[in-house]
Amino acid sequence: MHCHQPISPWRPATPPPIIWHIQDVSWRCIPVKAHLWCPMKKKIRQADFVCSWQFDFWQTRILRKGLSFAKDASTITWVLKDYRCKFTKIVTSSDNCKRRISVLFVRLVVGVVLFMSVCFAANQSPSWALTEENRLFLEAWRTIDRAYVDKTFNGQNWFRYRENALRNEPMNTREETYMAIRKMVASLNDPFTRFLEPEKLKSLRSGTQSSLTGVGLSIGYPTKLDGSTGVVVISAAPGGPASRAGILPGDVILAIDDTSTETMSIYDAAELLQGPDGSSVELTIRSGDETKRVVLKRERVTLSPVKARFCEIPGLAKDGARVGYIKLVSFTQNASDAVKEAIEMLRSDGVNSFVLDLRDNSGGLFPEGIETAKIWLKEGVIVYICDSRGVRDIYDADGSKAVAPAEPLAVLVNKGTASASEILAGALKDNKRAVLFGEPTYGKGKIQSVFELSDGSGLAVTVARYETPAHIDIDKVGIIPDHPLPASFPKDESEFCTCVQDPSSACYLNRGKLFSR
Repeated sequence: MHCHQPISPWRPATPPPIIWHIQDVSWRCIPVKAHLWCPMKKKIRQADFVCSWQFDFWQTRILRKGLSFAKDASTITWVLKDYRCKFTKIVTSSDNCKRRISVLFVRLVVGVVLFMSVCFAANQSPSWALTEENRLFLEAWRTIDRAYVDKTFNGQNWFRYRENALRNEPMNTREETYMAIRKMVASLNDPFTRFLEPEKLKSLRSGTQSSLTGVGLSIGYPTKLDGSTGVVVISAAPGGPASRAGILPGDVILAIDDTSTETMSIYDAAELLQGPDGSSVELTIRSGDETKRVVLKRERVTLSPVKARFCEIPGLAKDGARVGYIKLVSFTQNASDAVKEAIEMLRSDGVNSFVLDLRDNSGGLFPEGIETAKIWLKEGVIVYICDSRGVRDIYDADGSKAVAPAEPLAVLVNKGTASASEILAGALKDNKRAVLFGEPTYGKGKIQSVFELSDGSGLAVTVARYETPAHIDIDKVGIIPDHPLPASFPKDESEFCTCVQDPSSACYLNRGKLFSR
């Protein structure tokens, strides 16, 4: 028998004893692999075997030595006097090597041909070349892809949307590109994620500064609970045109200069409310069951973020008790520094307890809300930042920036308390640092970041939602206060003292109740 030639079944007349070594054979009926050697100890190849066995052992009763196992049970040896072998396939090592080299060569050739074909097609098809407008669209797409909180992108294939838009949306001019970006953003169905043309980006940034020209209104979308349409008033800046005209938080703006706000975004509405100093704007307002038209003159509204005063309550101690009142209007730049200054000033006047008024504070800069919380907290979580996978980040206080972590503290809130001011109120309540008075807050539990694009336009993108230290998602629910406030409780610092000094006043709150849970 020659071990390198195909062998058909045979049976020698007087066969010599031959030992076949079969290694690593599985005993289950599954395809297995085994190494075969002929009596000359020369390796044939690695052949494939199946459970029906490729050799047919017969006259098994005349085994010379029977069946034996090595120590590791990996080698089984038969010693046969009479046998026949049936090999379905015997290939030499050189044949196997040639076959593998041939397969690799074919794959290499095919790969080179495909690569050259793609390159040729790209060079011959100018429609695939990206224009400047395409690149701006892709910049906006990538910004949302990286930053947006909902990685399902409102249940759509975000990569397929990109490819379809590049093929189907006209982007020959800058305005067409802006329209394509706006359409892409609208597909997310998120009112707080929006595209900002260059002038709107500048306007948005000016809103976080210390002053702006307008009517002094902070506006938002109506909650689903009240069923309103249009634009709702969150707060009116004290002393501003809207406040002097009697516009209140919760009022709905139905029209601006006869333009309906029913389908208007709050950012388009804000742009219409702003204008040159001294110009006029007419608003149609629904306040409760009453609808009225109000003409307001725009003016430079100074957003002083903090107002403060102290009230002395006689008779509670030898020298009386002094309550410091701090009105925080908005989280503009350096608002936290202004709060620190107010605390130090009130302490110099002998104040030993504080009331922090966040009513009609519609929010502002998220970092300023965090820094203000650190002023009042010795330690503890301020807010959890969450995305679609759960908690992504934690902001907490370690006491290094605490200014007033121990004095009794009461916080006043209402439905005009929103965004960053809700983060502050939730942190102080859940850490049992303060007692909250008022009504449920607005319920804006999402955080936006603003990204500038290369041409000066921008995107405001919802990057996260937040939960209070007690893991409460306040979106569209708000922070629930510990106690209500008397309906007649004043909203400005000038009348606050009356409500803590005069027991006969309709808004009276004694000091013990003010700081008690």
